[in-house]
Amino acid sequence: MSVLDNWQQWKDFLGDRLDQGQQQGMSNDTVNNLAFQIGDYLAKQVEPKNEQEKILADLWSVASKDEQQAIASMMVKLVDDNGTNK
Repeated sequence: MSVLDNWQQWKDFLGDRLDQGQQQGMSNDTVNNLAFQIGDYLAKQVEPKNEQEKILADLWSVASKDEQQAIASMMVKLVDDNGTNK
């Protein structure tokens, strides 16, 4: 089972990676840029596995680049306190 199959596992996975990046000194700008790149990759290359991912993919597909960056930033905020190592 992939972490993409379950929304909570996906958020936990992202939260854990965010914690790791912050512990290694990544700036917020770097984190948000990586989140944007990951979101863009997922939208173009990966089939959504659950309803939440389908909604995000639909929003991403109609969003401008600035709006996509906002979506990525909101995902970072969403998972910021959701890591399993907190």
